[in-house]
Amino acid sequence: MAGSHRASRGGGRAAAREARRQQTRKRNQTIAAGVAVVVLVGGGGVAALNAFGGDKAAGPKAGNSPSDDKPSQSKVLADDKTLLDAAGAKSLGAAGAWAVAKTTDGEATPNSSFVCQPQRYADPSGLRTWVRTFQNPATKETAVQYVEVSNDQPTAAKTYNAVVRWLSQCSTPQTRLSAGYLTTGVGQTGVIAVFGQTPGVTTKYKTVAVTLVGQATMVVEHDTVAAKPPLPAAVLATANTAAKKICAESGGCGTGAPVAKPALLPNTDSPGFMAPVDLPLLPAIDKPWVSATAKAAGPGTGCEKLDFKKAKAAKYGSVTYVTPDAKVPTEFGLDDTVAKFASTNAAASFVSQIRKNVDSCEKNVSNAKVESTGTLQTSTIKGESWKATYATGDGKKYVYRIGIAGSGDRAVYLLFPVLKSLDLTDAAFNETLARAVDRSAAYK
Repeated sequence: MAGSHRASRGGGRAAAREARRQQTRKRNQTIAAGVAVVVLVGGGGVAALNAFGGDKAAGPKAGNSPSDDKPSQSKVLADDKTLLDAAGAKSLGAAGAWAVAKTTDGEATPNSSFVCQPQRYADPSGLRTWVRTFQNPATKETAVQYVEVSNDQPTAAKTYNAVVRWLSQCSTPQTRLSAGYLTTGVGQTGVIAVFGQTPGVTTKYKTVAVTLVGQATMVVEHDTVAAKPPLPAAVLATANTAAKKICAESGGCGTGAPVAKPALLPNTDSPGFMAPVDLPLLPAIDKPWVSATAKAAGPGTGCEKLDFKKAKAAKYGSVTYVTPDAKVPTEFGLDDTVAKFASTNAAASFVSQIRKNVDSCEKNVSNAKVESTGTLQTSTIKGESWKATYATGDGKKYVYRIGIAGSGDRAVYLLFPVLKSLDLTDAAFNETLARAVDRSAAYK
């Protein structure tokens, strides 16, 4: 059973890899317009935003063209006096001295100024763009402020949502969303995302605040190296300082004290499932994860005995995550299955039964060896993970990481085949399972 299961999922992943190669190329050529963005907040609250995307081609910005001299054109943020200065950057860290490294505008700005930015402008028809970089020689930390000025506030709101979508659908290699927040009191609205890169004893983190300030969309990124994800306080304070300078000209000043509330960035591609940027990082893979809709999981690897129809799930579906541009076996990937039940009790009963099936698997499946690799127990999530090994009798072994967890009326099942030099730690898999459960709150 284990061998045939491996072959079928491997073939599915091979098809997913090729499909996503084509889809990724197309998506990299254009950012979809008019999409409804859903932001998942903490315990499952959902807030809707209007998304906006611009053409991939970077058209000339008015701030760097002769048309900028037209009397009818807005002069909002026409010079760099409203940008964050070295004194304002001090709130990023008390140690050392921050200094402005470089300031550019218009088409002189880089094609990519902050993490996950796929193109130079979110609003190619906007007025102007400013990019200012900072350095702290003592701590080796860096930071950047990116500001796009749109023609009016409604267009700026669309530009803001486009930038948020860039972060939520990030395809930068070796980049994972470690934490997310919704901000209030800073501009009109905002988010903070913490991205981890290149895992190890210490990790490079990029903490990014995106803020809507009247006609301006502002990004502040702070790059640090640490053993764990940084808290949002420093970037929140700096973004607030920067937003106050901008809103004096642009409008959209914030009200109340600056606050960052834990929240997940939206996944508009597959609501209810993880975004590729949620997936764990493997040192051996330097290409981004991508997702593709897959057939719902069968009975599992041999231990689980999954049967969503028998369990009377109201709805269920699966997404497979692969790395189509990486040199990995076709079996490599991760499957995420979400099932929605008629009640919390029904979901809890299903999760409990699967846990019993896997925990007792060695007694019922002669060629199986199962090791529990952790339990998930919070006020809202209950689940367990395992490493299951199946011997085929011809000297071959197939190894899988299995996870099942429930929250409310939903159950989430993860499956990850362990291959040579391509494995996750117990902690990384359990963290991924918890993230998948959090994402499942948007599954309708």
